[in-house]
Amino acid sequence: MNPKQIAMVSEHASPLAIRTGLGGPDGGGQNVFVADLATEMGRQGHHVTVYTRRDSPDLPDRVRLSPGVTVEHVPVGPATPLPKDELLHLMPDFGRYLEKRWAQSPPYVAHAHFWMSGLAALRAADALGGRIPVVQTFHALGSVKRRHQGGKDTSPIERLRLEPAIGRTVQAVIATCTDETRELLRMGVPRERIRVVPCGVDLERFCPDGPVDRSGAAELEAPGWPQTRLVALSRLVERKGVDTAIEALAQIPGAELVVAGGPPFADLDDDEEVGRLRQVARETGVHGRVSFLGRVARDQVPALLRSADLVVTLPWYEPFGMVPLEAMACGRPVVATGVGGHLDSIVNGVTGVWVPPRRPGEAARRIRSLLADGTRATAMGFAAADRARSRYSWERIAQETLAVYEQAAARNEVAA
Repeated sequence: MNPKQIAMVSEHASPLAIRTGLGGPDGGGQNVFVADLATEMGRQGHHVTVYTRRDSPDLPDRVRLSPGVTVEHVPVGPATPLPKDELLHLMPDFGRYLEKRWAQSPPYVAHAHFWMSGLAALRAADALGGRIPVVQTFHALGSVKRRHQGGKDTSPIERLRLEPAIGRTVQAVIATCTDETRELLRMGVPRERIRVVPCGVDLERFCPDGPVDRSGAAELEAPGWPQTRLVALSRLVERKGVDTAIEALAQIPGAELVVAGGPPFADLDDDEEVGRLRQVARETGVHGRVSFLGRVARDQVPALLRSADLVVTLPWYEPFGMVPLEAMACGRPVVATGVGGHLDSIVNGVTGVWVPPRRPGEAARRIRSLLADGTRATAMGFAAADRARSRYSWERIAQETLAVYEQAAARNEVAA
């Protein structure tokens, strides 16, 4: 494929966040997804510009992320961090900025990440006469979020109306898992415009061989038990189910749980969700076996995952789930809720096990079973690493994504 000019729009999730550490309320998988996909596109010879909102006055207009990849900071709204759910009113200005930039240098395709990015990209493309095809990755769907979180969902009410409109207007929608396609079809997105392309994993960084970081080791309540280590790496928001892992720990004697993510370590005491999780640990009698590391730098994550006997990830729902994939690439078996992207990435009973969401007793039972059978757990780790290498390399994911770009461009030419 000839080199292409590719625009990626990621209004709240800057790929530069991978340099400073992830785990905040709005910092997680999407930042990594955009950074790694763009980097691989650049490695394959394409030219990528990622447009993200300027959230600090100290940021330069443009930053080189990697060869062939530039991050451009869009000056809309105050140059300060804002929750993503408060950015909707800024999208018209974001779109006008894209219109001016793309009028000067039209990209081959615009790939919007998250629904609000889709609004901005479509506004710009429409203003330029529809010459630029738009591909959408939602990363999460408002209908699913509302179903699971109910009144705790802080998304703008307009999201439930606008996401289906975006899905029906763009030239292609990339779903990150099979489960998402069913949701998209319910929203009225034409089946022929939906393509499943999962997330990838950096196989050079996440691999079985390398340093092991035992930070956060807890003092076991029952000295003499052979210590086993469970690791949960997650944004610390309620729907990620870290409380389920803590409650399960009460039924797993001799194990510790290391929780990574959330604010920096120095700020843990001031974080509301950390306070809630610590209270759960006290109420279940495992506070001496739970450690909170806070935000972990990206380069330290593989060593942390390698330190785990099992990696535990128990969200209520999960559009894709990067942590299980990173754990698999490190050769660690995963105990995960059987939801969303986990149903695609984890082969139940082979590379890990599925458990129902919000069922700590069942999670504990499956974890105990794996910890009691070291041979089976080791075999799962080998199988997990093989699956990560064979299916989820960013080289393969980028090629599949580029194929969707070509289909979208061809569809746009026919429509024109």
